[in-house]
Amino acid sequence: MIRISTIFIAICMVLVAASLGLVLYSVAGISGTESAIVALTALTFLILYNAVSMRLRDRSDVGGQIADLSRGTADLARQVAEFGRRLAAVEGRIASSNSTNSDRIQSVVGEINELGGLVRQLATTVSAHEDLLAAAPVSAASPVERQDPVAPLDLIATIDERPAAPSPLPVAPPPPAAQPRPAQAVPTQVANGRNQTQLLATLRNAIDENRIDIFLQPMVTLPQRKVRFYEAVTRLRDERDQLIAAEEFISIAEASGLIGRIDNMVMLRCVQVLRRLMVRNKDVGVFCNVAASTLGNSTTFAQCLDFLEANRALAPSLVLEFKQSTFRNLGPAETENLAALAQRGYRFSIDHVTDLRIEPRELADRGVRFIKVPATLLLDPKQASASDIHPSDLSDLLGRFGIDLIAERIEGERAVVDLLDYDVRFGQGFLFAPPRPLRPEGASATGGASPTQAQDIQGSNGSGTPSSGATSSAPPPQRITGNAALARRI
Repeated sequence: MIRISTIFIAICMVLVAASLGLVLYSVAGISGTESAIVALTALTFLILYNAVSMRLRDRSDVGGQIADLSRGTADLARQVAEFGRRLAAVEGRIASSNSTNSDRIQSVVGEINELGGLVRQLATTVSAHEDLLAAAPVSAASPVERQDPVAPLDLIATIDERPAAPSPLPVAPPPPAAQPRPAQAVPTQVANGRNQTQLLATLRNAIDENRIDIFLQPMVTLPQRKVRFYEAVTRLRDERDQLIAAEEFISIAEASGLIGRIDNMVMLRCVQVLRRLMVRNKDVGVFCNVAASTLGNSTTFAQCLDFLEANRALAPSLVLEFKQSTFRNLGPAETENLAALAQRGYRFSIDHVTDLRIEPRELADRGVRFIKVPATLLLDPKQASASDIHPSDLSDLLGRFGIDLIAERIEGERAVVDLLDYDVRFGQGFLFAPPRPLRPEGASATGGASPTQAQDIQGSNGSGTPSSGATSSAPPPQRITGNAALARRI
């Protein structure tokens, strides 16, 4: 839009030029044509002068604006430089902080490594002491033989006297600790006095009269030795309440088709025990053995699957255990049944491992999360050449596929020291605790050993650990005080 001043100047220039033409026409006597030419010439000069003056004025204005813009750009550059300096200072502080944190982490890692070395030294010292105690002559009444064979590090049991509320897990006293394998001594003597026909009749009667018991053996973490899982070991009681180990009757039960009923009974007991243990510790788990014939029998497996479906909430804590030979000889029916269990959230374990030719990817795809290998097999130097991987690298290889390695049948401290170098996380064996007898709640008075006084035994991790109870003739145990109580609080 044209400014008013410009319009006013244009009108004035026209008036001045017209006035000049009129003056020349009237006063000087110049003709009208000449007067008009002079007036137009004057108007042209005025227009040119005004245009040049306006151009000069605009140039000065633009120069001022350019100067202001230059000053603003300079200020912006100074501000950017200041921000850059501050950012460099912040980056320097962050780098210094990261360096300090890295130094702290390195110091913590060094302390952890030092603690690991101290633990190994402690285990070596305990092993040397155990050898000295084994070599020294000890009398039958020695207090060492009366101790429960539990590992001497972190697995410190504390016995609480609770006469008012009986324990939901009554236990029977274990054999003396001086025997190397107390849980198998009595069954061997019983089985030697029977032939297969008598043992089959005893097995049928025990199933009909509900005389199938389970023993619990803990699995501990290494090197802390805190109880993390329990394995349910099956035992059979005959008419005289004498125990028969599973190794003595399993083959006969599979040949006669009774193994399915036994697995159903054991599975029921495992679920009952697991529910009681989870009241105290939600992280506890129970391993339940399942026979290959049960997995392949459609009728028996259907019953087991219905029961496990009803207890699907316990799937993360109930681990179904199969032999290595079972996984290597899976047929179409077994594979389908195994997949049905995996779909319901149940995890699997492999035991009775005879060699280390293991395919972890295939086992992980089938739902295997634990592999139990005998400690003697892991520590056998011949396995390094016979298997595809060195035993010391087996734990790391399985861990990449979410499988934990459990060393079983550990009976000496020297084996624990060697297994720590193999990065084995879990251990099981008579060194930590033998299988302990356990009668389920509501069992008949005729079954098992004589009723024992209820006791609650807790390991260092707080989980309920089945332990030996006092017989009916023995006085009630007293609460442990002093160093044991202090160790429990720590």
